[in-house]
Amino acid sequence: MAKGDDAVRRKKNKAICKKLRRKNDSSTVSAKAAAAIAAKKRRKAGKRRMCQGMCFSLPSPDDPFNDRHGKEELKRKAPGKKKLATKEKAPRREESAAKRQNTFGGNISKKSNCLQVENEPIIEVPDMADHCGGAQRQNRKLSELPSKFVFMCLSSIENALCHDDAYSGQEDNILSVDSWGLEFLKCYSTGKDLIETSGTSVTTEQVAWIVSGAADTFVRKENQGLSFASPFLLFLVPSQEKAVQVRTVCKPLKSLGIHTVSIHSGAALDHQIQGLKSCEPEFLVSTPERLMELLSLKAIDISDVSILVVDGLSTICSAGYADTIKSIKTFISSDPHVLVFNDSFKHNSIPMVRHLLNGSICRLSLSDTITSLSSCIIQSVQVCTSEEDKILKSTEALDQFRSSSSHNSSMLYILRKEIKCNKLVKTLKARGCCISLDSDDRVDSNSRSGPVVSAIDLEHLSTTEIGHYNVVVLPSFVPSMDTYIHILTNMARESVNGVLHSFLTAEDGVLAGQLIGILEQCEQEVPEALQDLHHKSEMKE
Repeated sequence: MAKGDDAVRRKKNKAICKKLRRKNDSSTVSAKAAAAIAAKKRRKAGKRRMCQGMCFSLPSPDDPFNDRHGKEELKRKAPGKKKLATKEKAPRREESAAKRQNTFGGNISKKSNCLQVENEPIIEVPDMADHCGGAQRQNRKLSELPSKFVFMCLSSIENALCHDDAYSGQEDNILSVDSWGLEFLKCYSTGKDLIETSGTSVTTEQVAWIVSGAADTFVRKENQGLSFASPFLLFLVPSQEKAVQVRTVCKPLKSLGIHTVSIHSGAALDHQIQGLKSCEPEFLVSTPERLMELLSLKAIDISDVSILVVDGLSTICSAGYADTIKSIKTFISSDPHVLVFNDSFKHNSIPMVRHLLNGSICRLSLSDTITSLSSCIIQSVQVCTSEEDKILKSTEALDQFRSSSSHNSSMLYILRKEIKCNKLVKTLKARGCCISLDSDDRVDSNSRSGPVVSAIDLEHLSTTEIGHYNVVVLPSFVPSMDTYIHILTNMARESVNGVLHSFLTAEDGVLAGQLIGILEQCEQEVPEALQDLHHKSEMKE
């Protein structure tokens, strides 16, 4: 800047400031003119004083002196009604609740359980995390459409991650149109527990949709008058690195009133205890071992957790924390909505999955591979020496099912007419099974209560809904592996307790090699008898 320009600039600014002071100085005009100016400003802003209203009310019998100026009397609630809140909110939670009220932008009807947003249709509230029983949750009709608040959360997360260069998504793969997220919301709205069957750990995009859906449910619950003394969402992760990743995704929700705390072994235990005392987080991200330490010291309460997410279950079990997961679940007294990410197809992790998901479930995956569709289904293969041995083992499978099944379980025998099965049919009928080998007499397992055991002919397989059957028995092995794959990938769609029993004889040695390949692909145990049958079949060729 040349010499003297700064003086010119100061002089010009001084003139501008003087002009503004003269303009805003009310003493330069009379009181009458100032009142006229103020009235004009209020008129332009659409705000009028009560005395400037265009309409005037008349006295009435309810208001003879016209004290209320025609306004309706405020209706107050009757005294003595108890609030639904179980605990007074802490100052930080009151501030967070105020943020959520300002950002949600909708009114929730407590009677209809619906969300009404201005200029938008009524959307039914997905009340998945209610403290009532699982059967009541499943019978509720819930909307599958994402709410306005879900998109708001996704937008906040995406903007923050893109700003921090922590999100690898492209312009054509934004969070709000992510195919997995839309499928997740569809399954989440059913109220059933979920299992992700792709065999991978949770990704950044998946975390964003999970926490956005949980935040939406939490805000709706809070607007209905409920309060939560413990974290609403508990996110268990296998490592400190994963905890940091999940915490990074949840951090942008703080501006919307959702506070997240991450606890792991990478920080001092005393520091984390003091941090938990000073705040009451809505979401908690933790490793199993550190959470168990805090629970043993009574430094945190998770009894009212409404949503439980377990990531990397196989990795957690391999690290020796399977019993820790079981102990953590005992501290949750409510009936949480559970979502499990099992990062392996190994059959040794199935017992832990069944411990967490012991009711009706929804399978969530965009993969159509055999391993994904058959996840958590145990393939039991036995080689029989004779037809009598086959009948004996088939009835043993029936006894095992009846001794360990629940009232809503069902079992299906798939028989073949071309192979003599009269003796097996008589045995099954004598044990109370429903046999349907003709197309005109079809068994409807949904119309019966209690454990259902039925049988059909293989010819009717294409027209039979086998998705609700937990256990399927093949007394005579199928003629092709395509049929076996069809049964494996379509059975037990609403349960993680699926078992497929297959009984082979020497005549089925041609298919033994392909069956071994499927078992190895699904990381299932291959019996030695099946390997011997395959070797004998190769020697004959």
